[in-house]
Amino acid sequence: MNAPIEDYALLSDLETAAMVGKNGSVDWLCLPRFDSEACLAALLGTQDNGFWRVAPVAAPGTCAHRAYRPDTLVLDTWWATVEGAVRVTDFMAVRTRLPCVVRVVEGLSGAVPVRSELRLRFHQGRVVPWVRATDDRSVAVAGPDAVWLGSDGPVRTVGSGGSTVWEFTVLAGQRVALTLVWAPSHRPGPPGLVDVPAETMLKETDGFWRRWAGQCRYQGPWRDAVVRSLITLKALTYAPTGGIVAAPTTSLPGSIGGERNWDYRYCWLRDSTLTLSCLLRSGYRDEAAAWLDWLVRAIAGDPDDLQTVYGPGGQRLLPETEAPWLAGYERSQPVRFGNSAAGHFQLDVYGEVLDALLLSLRASIPLPAHVWDLVEALMGFLQRHWREPDQGLWQVRGPRRQFVHSKVMVWVAADRAVRMGRLLGRNGSSAEWQALRDEVRRQVLRQGWDTEQRSFVQSYGSSDLDASALLIPRLGFLPARDPRVLCTVREMRRLDHGGFIRRYAPRDDGVDGLRGPEGAFVACSLWYADALAATGRTEEAVEAFERVLAVRSDVGLLSEQWDPDAGRHMGNTPQAFSHIALVETAFALAPAPSPRLRGRGARHPRRSGSPPAAGSG
Repeated sequence: MNAPIEDYALLSDLETAAMVGKNGSVDWLCLPRFDSEACLAALLGTQDNGFWRVAPVAAPGTCAHRAYRPDTLVLDTWWATVEGAVRVTDFMAVRTRLPCVVRVVEGLSGAVPVRSELRLRFHQGRVVPWVRATDDRSVAVAGPDAVWLGSDGPVRTVGSGGSTVWEFTVLAGQRVALTLVWAPSHRPGPPGLVDVPAETMLKETDGFWRRWAGQCRYQGPWRDAVVRSLITLKALTYAPTGGIVAAPTTSLPGSIGGERNWDYRYCWLRDSTLTLSCLLRSGYRDEAAAWLDWLVRAIAGDPDDLQTVYGPGGQRLLPETEAPWLAGYERSQPVRFGNSAAGHFQLDVYGEVLDALLLSLRASIPLPAHVWDLVEALMGFLQRHWREPDQGLWQVRGPRRQFVHSKVMVWVAADRAVRMGRLLGRNGSSAEWQALRDEVRRQVLRQGWDTEQRSFVQSYGSSDLDASALLIPRLGFLPARDPRVLCTVREMRRLDHGGFIRRYAPRDDGVDGLRGPEGAFVACSLWYADALAATGRTEEAVEAFERVLAVRSDVGLLSEQWDPDAGRHMGNTPQAFSHIALVETAFALAPAPSPRLRGRGARHPRRSGSPPAAGSG
């Protein structure tokens, strides 16, 4: 059995990420980028697909305790055995040259035998490398990839069997550092990072994250959760371009054994405005500007060719393939790499782009000289195509429909274009765009509103609800106290699943063309809290928000979905969309949280306490 999704903590160097479980095993690592091929892929299969575990030889299955160091992405894990206790400190050094994972084992008491087992499998957990080893260093080579493993202390090689297995004993106060570095295989000799003192890299990495977190402007009652979410968002940033991936993983399922398994190691335009808003209000202007720069470069070209999703470098070709050699997380197949949603037609992304451009203009973020040409090109496309059905916010793989949210986002596009024209003194097309805005609004209010159930629906002619309707007041389409908004928010109880909100009610004959159920969407549950607050139901909003806080992992991470029935995370993890929504909701609720509830959930309950004493296991 695979470990629970919530057992995985995130490490990142701002260009790729590793996922390490409570059992001390790194079960997911793509090198050298987020979207590169995985060389450790046990997360989606078995140990035969690649892992790196560092733990005491006599350790139980999982650690006694773990936690990120405050305001950092440095992970401390405590192990207690009959021989004594150790702490393993895991981190990825912020990238300057090559990707590097460092694991420092420190003796706390006694004399503890420790084992490091590294089983590399390149090409998505498939290719067994050629390995050469010495007493304190090994290199694994397959095709273009080479991974070097080094130690700064004495280790003993105890076997292979397709793995590099080292054992060593640490005494109280002693430290042994293991360093894994990727390099192109054609480069001769070990990369210099193998010999850089681990303590130097740890000090630099710890300092980097503390300085960055210290910029956070949020001072409300949920600061710990907000800072952890912002650190996670930063960790999902591909620093060379400013692109932010949706998650560092692929194919973690929406339901166990199901087919809702997608590759999220890419950048979605639907996240544009929320990402910018989250970064700007939190005090991270440089990151917001970098995200905008990525956005403008990625969408350059003919508006007819605008995609919904791009690679972190801005690349357009993301061919979707399946990996039958991987059994899938808890046998959930297929395992997919790449994402065919890049070729979907979605009207909402045009509104997202124009909303992001207006937000940037108002925040005085420098925009490219050709920004108005871009606005005119995007609006020209919408004027020709806005009446067409599309695949919607949720990128359904069923037939295209007239999704209400897509039409609302067309209204957003026209509204933001008119507003930008006023700010820039470019009003040549304003009358046409105002007319489009008014026509779209009339159509949505006429065809997107169900008079019998008194709510906005998912698509024209449907009676199904969709959580995206919760965004209507935030987008400015209708005021929060409009009776139609109030009724729609009340009707969202039909999407309730154990106190959380589904994005829509999945059915085998439903809108997305897929079989089987899925969990409640974390972001939708947070949108619900926002809508409750905006409609004056503040205490309910705080309760909804703190239900989400309560299901964060022990290290404060959120996946895409939560399964209330099984009480576990589902979907790719950690999910940028979930953490962005958490920050936005915390800001929305910060001015006036309920006195009765103030402070509850500010710290995750499972993160309290001190490390276990030696021998307590």
